[in-house]
Amino acid sequence: MSRWELKIRPDRGGRIVSLRLDGEEVLDQGIGVDQPTAKGFVEGGAFGWDEMVPNVDATDTLPDHGEAWRLPWEVIDGQTMRCSGRIVPWELERRIEVDESIHLSYRYTNMGTEPHLAYWCAHPLFRFEPDMAISSVVPRPAEGKSSKTFLPKGSLDRVEMRWRSGVGIEFRWDRSLTPYVGVWVSNGDIGGYRQVAIEPATGGNDKPDPAAPPPLLQPGESYSWWLRVTPL
Repeated sequence: MSRWELKIRPDRGGRIVSLRLDGEEVLDQGIGVDQPTAKGFVEGGAFGWDEMVPNVDATDTLPDHGEAWRLPWEVIDGQTMRCSGRIVPWELERRIEVDESIHLSYRYTNMGTEPHLAYWCAHPLFRFEPDMAISSVVPRPAEGKSSKTFLPKGSLDRVEMRWRSGVGIEFRWDRSLTPYVGVWVSNGDIGGYRQVAIEPATGGNDKPDPAAPPPLLQPGESYSWWLRVTPL
């Protein structure tokens, strides 16, 4: 019997709304806001685990935190889902396999007729406790504050975290495939959210930025990577 329990909402951007290890929730459940039609991500409700495609920061043409979190996802089978962009011609396929660990496999495909930068960023909002045991790269903002930091490219491929209860996880990725990592922590800020997000990404600076570029995909070309969550 698996130690893990997952709940996913395909209609809500493919969001992993709950991830439990030995019965304990490890994802932040937010502050009671769930408005998927809201213009901004926080206004829509920041909880669970989303995929940020094709950006995080809003631009003149791309919405806040991208398209994927606000679009319905197609269920392919019991393990695989996919979603396609409306503004940028991307397709993201995500497969989740559960054994002792949670294995997430991704494939991004350029569905358009022109090359484009294939930006993706993981957005798992784990529960934050100010005194939790967590890797030193994660800042601990004061009560009511938040922070976002970007780590040097390729400098990290895993983070460990353990909550007061004793439940702990290792979150791991391949630094050669997703070399950029952002770390977001909210300690009661923006309405009361308490969450820590470890954000491996294909590109840097929270957007498809030529200065820290994700892979440039030709029409029909794909790029694949993975994440893994393992109990400690």
